[in-house]
Amino acid sequence: MVLEKILGMPIVVLPEVFNPKLLRSGEFLVQQLGMISAGSRVLDLGSGSGVAGVAAARRGCAVAAVDINPAAVRCTRANALLNDVVLDVRQGNLFAPVHGEHFDVVLFNPPYYRGVARDPLDHAWRSPDVIERFSCELADHLTPAGYALVVLSSDGEQAAFLQALAHNGFSHNSVAERDLLNETMTVYRIQRC
Repeated sequence: MVLEKILGMPIVVLPEVFNPKLLRSGEFLVQQLGMISAGSRVLDLGSGSGVAGVAAARRGCAVAAVDINPAAVRCTRANALLNDVVLDVRQGNLFAPVHGEHFDVVLFNPPYYRGVARDPLDHAWRSPDVIERFSCELADHLTPAGYALVVLSSDGEQAAFLQALAHNGFSHNSVAERDLLNETMTVYRIQRC
């Protein structure tokens, strides 16, 4: 277990949970949350440590957080307590735990690679179909003016992800980009066309 500091927030990361600071993409996504309005209903999808949900709750948002990994669910709950915020944390696969609910903002740091996860932590890295399922189901969970903030890497299935979103009636624009030498990370704002 490690304790990270992200934008002044203490974040506990359990060994079976994706580290948002060490692996950079989670922290990068959190750095872009200044565009979210207070009072927004936010879904932290694939919450991992819960850092994005905690950051959104600290901005005055109502946050639901979902992860398939039981350790990530425990970690998200611990970080909500540690940072004195309220998160509605649920375990499950992608949008299943929030069936029928709508959000102003969906935050997502998806698995970058195709494949079957070998263990609960590997769900942060691999999925055989997350691109297609997210792209098909997103519209059912957004309010009319809602949007998603998704962080993608040039080292993963970035082009396939954006193509699947376009095929399902979404446009995207880059809100932040970071060149890390071995990869370029981009946070996209995804909205209906």
